Amino acid sequence: MGLGVLQIDLFGCGDSSGEFADARWNIWSQDLVLAKNWLENRVTAPISLWGLRLGALLALDFARNLENTLDKIILWQPIISGESFLTQFLRLRLANEMISGGEGTQKVSGTHAMRSTLASGETLEVAGYELAPDLAAAIDALKAAELIVTRSSVHWFEIVAEPDRPMTPAGARVVSTWKQDGVDLHVHLVPCLP
Repeated sequence: MGLGVLQIDLFGCGDSSGEFADARWNIWSQDLVLAKNWLENRVTAPISLWGLRLGALLALDFARNLENTLDKIILWQPIISGESFLTQFLRLRLANEMISGGEGTQKVSGTHAMRSTLASGETLEVAGYELAPDLAAAIDALKAAELIVTRSSVHWFEIVAEPDRPMTPAGARVVSTWKQDGVDLHVHLVPCLP
């Protein structure tokens, strides 16, 4: 279709080098710098960035700190709050503890207790992943409404259950904030199964 695509596995994810326990937000941002530089050295076309779920927050965080603009930023089902995302991720451990009866892992009850464990500098195993306190803290602090990008157009794709259904109230608040702050935002509601 005439588009070049570079799909990357961030450090500690997928087929990339490193372990997830060693992943950090700033390393992932550096991965994006390397990918952007690689593309700029090989193509003359405009470069856009596509972020899926938590990757949308990474794309926004990366773009707002960029000296040069990106052509477009595409957000697919973006996470609105890093804090909520982290809580949901930690709940995977709670679900696993309930299913297994706490066997095989040191039991840490409740997301508040797990957050305390991370805040004390301890790595926490969640759903087979070793979550480093630094990465958890970086994710926890992210809020989409604060990641304002005004030098690139932003296309937000949100899945909705039915054609006439609006986006979530939390998403609508972010949209309103961004528009007030001058973001060139295009919201695309896509009716389909999640």
